[in-house]
Amino acid sequence: MTDLHASLFGGLEARTDGWFIGLSARLWFAAILLPYYFNSAMTKLAGDSFPSAGAFAQIVPSIADQYLYDTAAIPFFPWHIIVIAGTLAEFVLPVLIVLGLFARLGALGMIGFVAVQTVVDVTAHGAAAGALFDGLPDQLIDQRMLWVFVLLMLVIKGAGKFSLDHVLGRRARDG
Repeated sequence: MTDLHASLFGGLEARTDGWFIGLSARLWFAAILLPYYFNSAMTKLAGDSFPSAGAFAQIVPSIADQYLYDTAAIPFFPWHIIVIAGTLAEFVLPVLIVLGLFARLGALGMIGFVAVQTVVDVTAHGAAAGALFDGLPDQLIDQRMLWVFVLLMLVIKGAGKFSLDHVLGRRARDG
């Protein structure tokens, strides 16, 4: 029985090695999180100024409140820098992941982004974090851990053979 199991799944593993994990993780990310982060990033561009009052409200809500959402009154350092960096990360990191260009670095950056986003959601926006092993799989912590798992697969395994990383790596090796 174990020989049958090893033969069946060993063959599957051999046929998918080097391409399936990276490609499927990027496709899952594109289908589930790319629209989410793109839409979120677009809200930060709304209005007459960049970054918009909405960007400050999402990323540093207490600072937005303190300055009555007047972006011109908010000190450039560190608040504008933080909000601009967060907005750029929301645009750039997902694109890197989907294209498979510096995908490991992009996924690592997204893991950090998700961690910061989760802390802000819980501490500043009052979102309930939920708890692990509570039988409620729709809680924030459960959702974010699944997101991070997909990203972690990219950090560990890379983007795979169907990626710009693979093409650029092959060109570098071939000269």
